[in-house]
Amino acid sequence: MPHMTAAFFAVRRRLRVMGRFIRLDPGRQGLLAEAVFWLLVARMALLVLPFSRIAPCLGRRLPPDQGRCYGFPGTPPAGAAVIAREVGWAVTRAARHVPFGAVCLPQAMAAKAMLRRRGVVSVLSFGVAPARVMQGESHAWLTAAGVEVTGFPVAGAFAEMVCFV
Repeated sequence: MPHMTAAFFAVRRRLRVMGRFIRLDPGRQGLLAEAVFWLLVARMALLVLPFSRIAPCLGRRLPPDQGRCYGFPGTPPAGAAVIAREVGWAVTRAARHVPFGAVCLPQAMAAKAMLRRRGVVSVLSFGVAPARVMQGESHAWLTAAGVEVTGFPVAGAFAEMVCFV
């Protein structure tokens, strides 16, 4: 009987999520669907390709000491901040409901692809926790047009190692 109770709550949760999705305006529904697509693409790429093949798709690699890594490179076009916030909303919401691990790196990759399609330049940063380098603890986050898109808040324990513009 406990198994049926768990199944009941799982179905109820899915129905509630679907209900919220249906109540969204069509533009946001499309944005969420696109976010699921790009999360899947990012996850598959990370599973089957070495990072050396993925990195060129992320943009130009820059060291963290260059100021462009800490914000938007240049002047953002009008409306870029609104687009960046919407893309961030869609990617983080979609990541909660996909049936695979969509942690910081796939989220940043998906949001970067979505922003690129909309002509908004973004900065994908990679950092490590120096105290925990041996455990391989790392983090990825994305900024665009002065907006913290994905991966925030970034804990102070992470030191930026490289970024892609």
